[in-house]
Amino acid sequence: MNPETQMALDLRSHLSLNMDLLQHLARESQCLRQLDSTEFTSAAEARREVLPRLEDALQRIRSHRSYWISLSPELRATKHEIQNLLRQNQDIIMRMIVLDRENEQLLLRRGLIPPKHLPPAQRQRPHYVASLYRRHHSNGNASLPVPDETR
Repeated sequence: MNPETQMALDLRSHLSLNMDLLQHLARESQCLRQLDSTEFTSAAEARREVLPRLEDALQRIRSHRSYWISLSPELRATKHEIQNLLRQNQDIIMRMIVLDRENEQLLLRRGLIPPKHLPPAQRQRPHYVASLYRRHHSNGNASLPVPDETR
């Protein structure tokens, strides 16, 4: 099988796993909103069962990276199916990240996360790193760049 066909098959498999994981996250979210702890536990367990398969799929996709990067940008632009699959996977992953973050916030509000698993305070401060750079820069270290706050 040629590398492009195998890459497309692996991307389709990864997309299917991502869709399953998104459904589990949506089910978790629904359970958290309805305060159904038994359903939440089963949804969380179902999500955990998908994770090893997802890890295997990621390893297969990583093996295609060097081939994909070795192609010229012009040649990559002609591979519409692969570009579409990459875009679909990225879109679903972004939706999963947002939904997982919302679920985490719901868990925090309900007090269902043990204190040792609470996110660090810096995570809630989006410009934390920029302010560190600025403070360091103002202390006479002009060699460090000051990041743009609009990013």
